[in-house]
Amino acid sequence: MTLQWQPAARPAANRPGQRARPDAPAEPVDLGILLGVAYQEFVRELHVAHAAAGFPDIGRSDGFVFRSLAIRPMTVSELAGRLEITKQGAAQIIDDMERRGYVERQPDPADRRARLVRLSERGQRALANARRFHQDYQRRLAQARGAAAVGTLRSLLAEIAGPEQGVDPRLRGFYL
Repeated sequence: MTLQWQPAARPAANRPGQRARPDAPAEPVDLGILLGVAYQEFVRELHVAHAAAGFPDIGRSDGFVFRSLAIRPMTVSELAGRLEITKQGAAQIIDDMERRGYVERQPDPADRRARLVRLSERGQRALANARRFHQDYQRRLAQARGAAAVGTLRSLLAEIAGPEQGVDPRLRGFYL
């Protein structure tokens, strides 16, 4: 993986925040667009890291499920509520993740009618890989731009996300 944060890595017309076309206005790209593009690049690098670690089939919504199930096994209905999607949508995601070996279902010892979904061993390894990537990404960014800059970035993003981001139970699992 290469660092994309160094200005020398891109031609002047392709630097973040600048228009690529020479005839385009000299105004900077909208902040929201930059946030989205930065997130897309982060996810692209994450997928490269997953593929290199033997998880080339990680899906777009798998990370949310990994983080939710890392807290504890839960039923498909509980997972649907946590992710704010329909039970049918959650069941489709879980069926697909089970087919790929990331989750498994087991009887709920407290309710014989229910089945709990939990991370399989492969799912636990994929989650550990994602967490390593997140830590490494931040470390690489700090090496390239300095710890103070990363601290400022984190503070700004936390402020943009709002005060609820620290207490929302659906997001708490993402910090694990």
